[in-house]
Amino acid sequence: MNQSNRSWNADLYQQKHAFVFHFGADVLNLLDPKPGERILDLGCGTGELTARIAESGAEVIGLDASPSMIANARLSFPHLSFQEGDARDFNTDQPFDAIFSNATLHWINETEQPSVLAAVFRALKPGCRFVAELGGRGNVARILNALAKALNELGMNDPVNPNFFPSVGQYTTMLETAGFSVTLAQFFDRDTPLADPETRLSDWIAMFRGDVLAALSDQDRQTVLAAVNDKLRPTNFRDGHWFADYKRLRFVALKPLDP
Repeated sequence: MNQSNRSWNADLYQQKHAFVFHFGADVLNLLDPKPGERILDLGCGTGELTARIAESGAEVIGLDASPSMIANARLSFPHLSFQEGDARDFNTDQPFDAIFSNATLHWINETEQPSVLAAVFRALKPGCRFVAELGGRGNVARILNALAKALNELGMNDPVNPNFFPSVGQYTTMLETAGFSVTLAQFFDRDTPLADPETRLSDWIAMFRGDVLAALSDQDRQTVLAAVNDKLRPTNFRDGHWFADYKRLRFVALKPLDP
């Protein structure tokens, strides 16, 4: 989970948002790591998926811009290699057989996506693969709209959205412009159950829109959270569980062989 200008609560991430790396296991099936391959986990967060890649026998490095995420990863998996680094500007002395990324690319704004893809392209061996999943067009739109309305009701402006949630066509075009050949691109809805039904959507907002909450007084914060939960109960709560309205974009892209 890489976003250089954002401070992440790694403990909250592991305790209440494990779905991020649990669902990422499906993307590992697309990666299909092999023993002896050299693989980069780009935006590795607290390292759970990095460890899963290592179980295949691959040599894996986890890279993330968040010091707290990297610190937790090193504590949890001291036998693995983790480095602080920015997805928009990283280099390697030895190229990779594959680069993997889960729930990271949407934290980098649209104008900086070409820098990310150029860095990935440089870091891959010719003929090798970039496998990733990110939020797609309309991801968590109900949550974000409810948050904006709750703030508006207190006389505040809409919050700035730090995410880039592209369509399939938009992102595959970016990949092809960067020089990749796209072999798979999927877009799908994935309503995602949240960990704690008692806290409703409050933990999700605290984790992923904590900057918005931090700017509010204690009273306004409680008012906003209560309003968001009330607005979304008809659509995001069912069978005793709260859900985040996720939409995902998943792809496999190859760096062509040298001509």
